[in-house]
Amino acid sequence: MSDNNRERKTSQANRDQRAITLPELMVDVRADLLDVGIKAGLAVMAQMFVEDVEAICGQRYEHQKPRKESRWGTTGGEVVLGGKKVSIKRPRVRSGTHEVALSTYEHFKDSDPLTKRVLEQVLIGVSARRYHRSLEGGGIDLEFRGVSKSAVSRRFVMATAERIAEWMARPLDGLDIVALFMDGIRVGDHMVVAAIGVDSDGRKHALGIWEGATENSAVCQALVDNLLSRGLRVDKPMLFVIDGAKALTKVIRQTFGKNAVIQRCQRHKMENVKSHLPKGLQMLVSLEMRRAYQSDDVNKARGILKGLICRLEDAHPGAAASLREGLEETLTVIELGLPKALRRSLQTTNIVESGMSIVRHVTRNVKRWRSGKMVLRWTATGFMEAEKRFRRINGYQEIPRLVAALKRKRDLDKSKAA
Repeated sequence: MSDNNRERKTSQANRDQRAITLPELMVDVRADLLDVGIKAGLAVMAQMFVEDVEAICGQRYEHQKPRKESRWGTTGGEVVLGGKKVSIKRPRVRSGTHEVALSTYEHFKDSDPLTKRVLEQVLIGVSARRYHRSLEGGGIDLEFRGVSKSAVSRRFVMATAERIAEWMARPLDGLDIVALFMDGIRVGDHMVVAAIGVDSDGRKHALGIWEGATENSAVCQALVDNLLSRGLRVDKPMLFVIDGAKALTKVIRQTFGKNAVIQRCQRHKMENVKSHLPKGLQMLVSLEMRRAYQSDDVNKARGILKGLICRLEDAHPGAAASLREGLEETLTVIELGLPKALRRSLQTTNIVESGMSIVRHVTRNVKRWRSGKMVLRWTATGFMEAEKRFRRINGYQEIPRLVAALKRKRDLDKSKAA
C-alpha cells in the first residue's frame, strides 16, 4: 500500500472516531438521566462542529496564510435524535460563493436512523398516533418535528417499500425446498395467499405473498408463477401442504405435475367437518378423526375415517361429504411412513398460521384498509418480521427420509400411469 493511500485511510479513520474533550459540561443532577444524556450529547455535537470549522478555517483570530474558506456565522438545522428531528444552531463555512459542508452535521442529519426507528416502533405495536409518546427525553425544552401521524406513516411507507420489493424479488434457486406450505389470510376485503418453504436442513423461509379478492386460481397461479420466475425448482418431488382450496390444488397439479405430492391440512379438515355438526357431536367426531391422523398405519387410519363416514351418512350427510372429500390427501404423510415428530410438522399448515399470527399482531392498529397495495405492504412486513423468528421444524433430522419417500411415491405413481 502506498504512503498516500495509508495516510488517506488514517485520516478517514480519525474523522470517523474522534475524542472530544469539553472544557466544562454543566448538568443538573436533579434532572432525569435521559435528559442529562441528551444535553451532554448536544454539547458534544456542538464541540464537534467547532472542531470541524477549525479544521477547515484554522483557529479563530490566528494569523494564517491566505485561504479560501472562512467562517460565515450560524444558521438553523436539524439532526435526528431519539427518534425525532431536533432543531439546532450550527456554524456555517463559505468558500467563495459556495457553502462548505461540515462532516459532523452531514452525519447527524441523516434521516435513515429515524426511518429505522419508525419501522421498529410500528412493528412492536406502537400506532402512528401514539408514536410521539414512545420517544425518550421529554423533559428538555427542544423544538422537534417528524413525530406526527402523517410523518410516521410516510416514513413507514418509505421504510417498507424498498424492503418488500427486494423480498418479493429475492432469488430462490439457491434454496433446496423440500416442502412448501401455502394458505390464505383475509385482510379487510382482500385475500392474501402466502407461501413458506422448508429446505433440506429444516429451515423455514417466507417465500412470497399475493393479493386478490378471493383464493381463486388466478391469485394462486400468480403466486406460483412469481416463485418460479425467481428460481423455485420444479424438477424434483416436493411436498405441498395446503388448506384444501380447490383452486390451489388445481394450480399445483398443473404446474408441478407428478413432482407434486399434496398433503391436505388435517386441522382445516377437522374444522370443516365440525362446521356441519351440532355442538354435542363435534367433540366426539374430532376425537375420532384425531385418532385416525395419529395412527402410524395408513390402512388403519383410512378404515377409521371411512367408518366415521358411514356413521354420519344418514344423520349428517354434509359432514360425511366433507370428510369424504380429499380424504386420501389428508393421509399423505402417514402413507409416506414418516416419523411422528416430522409428521406433526407436515400434517397441517400451522407453519403458515404462525406467520399469519405475527401479521395480525403487526396490523392490529390498522383501522381502515385503503387499497390492495396497503394490504400487501403490511402483510409482507409482518411475514418479514416472522421470518426473523423462524426456527427449524420439529423432526428436521429425518428430512432425508422425507426426500427418499417423495421420490419413491413419484416413481410409483409414474409406473402406475404407464
